[in-house]
Amino acid sequence: MKIPSDLLYSNDHEWVKLDGEFATIGITDFAQRELGDIVYVEIETVGDLLAREQVFGTVEAVKTVSDLIMPLSGEVLEFNSVIEDTPEVVNEEPYNSGWLIKIKIDNPAQLKHLLSADQYKELIQA
Repeated sequence: MKIPSDLLYSNDHEWVKLDGEFATIGITDFAQRELGDIVYVEIETVGDLLAREQVFGTVEAVKTVSDLIMPLSGEVLEFNSVIEDTPEVVNEEPYNSGWLIKIKIDNPAQLKHLLSADQYKELIQA
């Protein structure tokens, strides 16, 4: 199971890649394995300012639907259009071409709520 050390992680199994005041967000390798084959991703929050821990979309797998939770407050700037037509990319490349959204971070102090790769490994007992 991949847990890149250059990313931050939420307790809800989202990963965060920082780029100044911007962040790219996706679901972890652990999360996509738990969900199984992803068949649909719905994100209709582009342009919205969302609070940390607010739902920003859903991911539908063959057997379940799961909410996607904001790891940081911010404005949703972009949705990965690649996964609209090929949602299986989230299973295949969760940390690369399977990213979900890009945001402008609203409150950098919230970074303290995120986990390092080692802390995330401990959370999932990997």
